[in-house]
Amino acid sequence: MSRRNCQDFRQLFINDTPLMDMRAPVEFEQGAFPTSINRPLMLDEERQAVGTCYKKHGQEAAIALGHELVHGEIKAERVAQWKAFCEANPNGYLYCFRGGLRSRITQQWLKEAGVDYPFVEGGYKALRRFLIDTIDEVATKPMTLIGGNTGCGKTIMVNEIANGIDLEGAANHRGSSFGRYVTAQRTQINFENVLAIAMLKKQAAGVSHFVYEDEGKIIGSVSVPLAINHAMQQAPIAIVDDPLDVRLERLLDDYVVRMQRDFCAEYGEQQGWDRFAAYLERGMFSIRKRLGFQRYEELLLVQQQAVKAMQANGELSGHYDWLSLLLEQYYDPMYTYQLGKKADRIVFRGEYADVKAWLADNCA
Repeated sequence: MSRRNCQDFRQLFINDTPLMDMRAPVEFEQGAFPTSINRPLMLDEERQAVGTCYKKHGQEAAIALGHELVHGEIKAERVAQWKAFCEANPNGYLYCFRGGLRSRITQQWLKEAGVDYPFVEGGYKALRRFLIDTIDEVATKPMTLIGGNTGCGKTIMVNEIANGIDLEGAANHRGSSFGRYVTAQRTQINFENVLAIAMLKKQAAGVSHFVYEDEGKIIGSVSVPLAINHAMQQAPIAIVDDPLDVRLERLLDDYVVRMQRDFCAEYGEQQGWDRFAAYLERGMFSIRKRLGFQRYEELLLVQQQAVKAMQANGELSGHYDWLSLLLEQYYDPMYTYQLGKKADRIVFRGEYADVKAWLADNCA
């Protein structure tokens, strides 16, 4: 018995349904969905040739060229890849850009190979529209922000509470000058897709009041969706006031210990250390103008010496020196200034555990 082509986008995303993306690689790289795998009907050059033919000679000629480009062994190889995906993911779906010709051709070729596999009605375009609308709709719901100086554990908290939405996690960037990870940051489209899916899952779990970290308009290289950003400008803020020593421990673990481990795991020991040192230096370099060049040079030297000591004998104490100065002389004054403009929206202040308890009592 064959399954029907999918029109229930909400359940598709909530259930992490496997998706086979039939678009060309260049389309997939610009944006896709977390559970999708690219198994294109046509490669980039083939798609471009068919598109040019369509503009000059019409659909019938374009379809004929497509069949000419994808036939014989090439067709057999691609159908074999599709069939393997379908057999590994019997509850999945395939999609192309609009749920049109590419989806129907793929579906037909699979049927000829003995596999009846459904596609997503409306394709990528409809799925993408649904996720954008989800973000806009969730932006109208009640929200509270978690604020506080760098190192107060705001991102940790939004991941610990049931109604928290991790914007930085969706962006795969921590939002600061040292915020990148070893893995690349998501594209704007993929950031929005991951964010919307997280929202859908929270709604399915019964969440109606959302909690976000207090963010600016930009997280690394991506922009917070306008609807969310605008709502955040009016939202109440709960401030985490943790002491400096607690914050330093969090930053040491986040920016130093974990990043050194991840770089070495990804690139091997020597190259990992080199890339880790370069990551820290780039973070400092990106704020050199705000630090002032003399202070920048002084902090950079302390940072470089700390990395050498860490590599030589595992000593971490040197990192406290540049991290504490960075907090006291740069991040804390900057955030205090920014928070001063939001003073009328502060509804609670306390240490980490106090803020978490207050959110549970007032923002569920």
